[in-house]
Amino acid sequence: ISAASMLVSMHGAQLITSMFLPRGATVVELFPFAVNPEQYTPYKTLASLPGMDLHYISWRNSMEENTVTHPDRPWEQGGIAHLEKEEQQRIMVSTDVPRHLCCRNPEWLFRIYQDTLVDIPSFLKVLRDGMKNKPNLKKTKIANTVHPGRVREAHCQTSVQTPHEARLTVSWQIPWNLKYLKVREVKYEV
Repeated sequence: ISAASMLVSMHGAQLITSMFLPRGATVVELFPFAVNPEQYTPYKTLASLPGMDLHYISWRNSMEENTVTHPDRPWEQGGIAHLEKEEQQRIMVSTDVPRHLCCRNPEWLFRIYQDTLVDIPSFLKVLRDGMKNKPNLKKTKIANTVHPGRVREAHCQTSVQTPHEARLTVSWQIPWNLKYLKVREVKYEV
């Protein structure tokens, strides 16, 4: 992978290997039918981190006929046979997994564990279109590879102000090495 110019993979944990790609390489993430790439972005985020300099492209299976589902598998592998018939039917006909809070969501599991036949013409179109937007690294400034250490002692506190207003306060100790870095500004993403 450290010598590859492109990594193509279905959405899943194996995409963490994209961190070993060289600068300027492309990550192509494939998504199964009914799974919206805009809602599941850990590898898109990884590709955009400072110093990674990776080009990210996503492809989504939009053809339900290119999907093989497994409703009789155990629930943790996407099976839905344990659910009420009405819920099973609703999940089977859905075309977009709604946002959900937990990885135990049966609709998410059903769709993410389905098998996908990749439609080569649509894949190549997404790839060609995505490569047109690939940045030229010769014009890109190399990111600084020195980063502050981890935030220490992070604390979150919530309070209700009024029936229609709440407040979230986040506090932390600054990273230990920040005083040694020659930086003017540090931004924290919460």
